[in-house]
Amino acid sequence: MPVLMVFLGGMVGAPLRFLTDRAVQRRHDSVFPWGTLVINVTGSFVLGALGAASAHHHLVPDLGLLLGTGVCGGFTTFSTFSYETVRLMEDGSLAEAGLNAVGSLGLGLAAAALGYALLTWL
Repeated sequence: MPVLMVFLGGMVGAPLRFLTDRAVQRRHDSVFPWGTLVINVTGSFVLGALGAASAHHHLVPDLGLLLGTGVCGGFTTFSTFSYETVRLMEDGSLAEAGLNAVGSLGLGLAAAALGYALLTWL
């Protein structure tokens, strides 16, 4: 059953990532990967909230696998973030590459902490 939960969640998360990235990038005419940033920060918030739900609100383990490992695992993307940062550096967009690296890490950690705090508080 756990593998099925991860599989089903991934079936939702991966297309959601693709559609979200396209929707966000269409609104920005720049080399900066806004879509990936939005996806990873949003996913970090959700994972933080799921962590708190698991720790403080007795989240059903299979639901945690479905939403956390499955949906968020399919939705968020470290590999795309890494590739886009390297691509920015290769293209000579060093400021954007640095902003992407530092901003993604900082905002991702803040979003996870906020999600955790919010669900702990509720």
